[in-house]
Amino acid sequence: MSNESTRRDFLKVSGLSAAALASPVSVLPKAYGSVAPGEISVWTTDDAQRCARGPSVSWKPVPATSAPGTVVLDPDKKFQPILGFGAAFTDAACYTLNRLDPPAREKLFHQLFHPSEMAFSVCRTCIGSSDYSTKVYSYDEGDPDPELKRFSIEHDRAYILPMLREARKANPDLFLFSSPWSPPGWMKPNHSMLGGNMERKYMPSYANYFVKFLQGYEAEGVPVQAVTIQNEVDTDQDGRMPACSWPQEYEADFVRGQLGPAFERAGVKTNIWIIDHNYNLWGRAMGELETPGLRKYSNAIAWHGYVGQPEWINRVQSAYPDVEMYWTEGGPDYTEPDYMTGWSKWSSTFTGILRNWCRSITAWNFALDEVGKPNIGPFPCGGLVTVHSQTKEVTYCGQFWAFAHYSRFVKRGARRLDSQSASTDVLHVAFENPDGHRVVVLTNSGPAQTCTLKLGDRTASIPLGHNSVTTLEWS
Repeated sequence: MSNESTRRDFLKVSGLSAAALASPVSVLPKAYGSVAPGEISVWTTDDAQRCARGPSVSWKPVPATSAPGTVVLDPDKKFQPILGFGAAFTDAACYTLNRLDPPAREKLFHQLFHPSEMAFSVCRTCIGSSDYSTKVYSYDEGDPDPELKRFSIEHDRAYILPMLREARKANPDLFLFSSPWSPPGWMKPNHSMLGGNMERKYMPSYANYFVKFLQGYEAEGVPVQAVTIQNEVDTDQDGRMPACSWPQEYEADFVRGQLGPAFERAGVKTNIWIIDHNYNLWGRAMGELETPGLRKYSNAIAWHGYVGQPEWINRVQSAYPDVEMYWTEGGPDYTEPDYMTGWSKWSSTFTGILRNWCRSITAWNFALDEVGKPNIGPFPCGGLVTVHSQTKEVTYCGQFWAFAHYSRFVKRGARRLDSQSASTDVLHVAFENPDGHRVVVLTNSGPAQTCTLKLGDRTASIPLGHNSVTTLEWS
């Protein structure tokens, strides 16, 4: 998280606020049922229901006069493929999940990861300690150790690796990417994982540190498909938490001169994503992509949304249309009045992310307790789910219910479709799944209204409740 803005500030600029209303239910309805030919299946989250299936809607011939604000679909215009959705297996999240009794955790993991339920599939892990950890740690503590003779992932064997294996058991298609919040303290001039910056002289050792991490996880049955160089390259968080600043030329030189070649020598096939920070670093992203030799090893950018607007991604995408975009962090504060009911706010955010080229959305902590713990940093974040520290009751926040309208219906390999409207009252994003089924997510943060959907010579009227998210699906 950037020190220019809090996570709450991000939500203020990227989504519309919603009033704190009813508590969410805990039982997930089944996503798919029989669909009559030509009919649109409808699922809604609003004040009274959570991703609940409602009456189907039929297509009708286009009337002589189009309704104001009609959402027009053009399936001939296709955009980025979708990798998936998920959240972060921080040390804190894994500690919290590990505290559940095995039967309760198995049930929760089925809900979160199984393809018939939430189908979360693009998740983040931490390379060492983040601010959401039980303590500060790296995989090589102590005095300088350039040859990494002390390197060990022993800390992760207690509960992080077991949680990752259990998640992959529920969803074998789990895609993991991993990010460090700081290199070991001895690689930095301040000799601490809290704040500071990377030292160039230790870049060869740090490249080998990544290799050893990936090989160690692979040996534990947890392969990692991508890494970022640094969580939030452009801040040291004033030394308040594990963090490390990386100047633009440092990151570019590390990728092209150290990490990429180290991966080649070791036969590591893991992808490398750069930036892993806010939209306002779009200029830096372009500068790194222009650095000779970098794109031999990296063709992807990871974005956070705490500062700037998702439309700024287009500045990079227009210049480098083959570069892949991923959204890798964002979540609510448990102190927010609409923490439990902010589904339309978060769906508005997700729509903006997906309409601006991102192939995945990964939230922040999967699970924390009722006061956002464990937490060694300065921010009051809440989990995607809350596991009460005493009762172990599991509850789901508004962001979770926003995710339900995407992750359960938009499958890996789906393509975003063009959708346009003259009105901004209802936000919209459309997809076509690999099996040909089409999906539209409509977000209505205002009063109840009816939205008209137009596809070719057919139209459909969709009732939308106040503070609602609605998913439409048809063959």
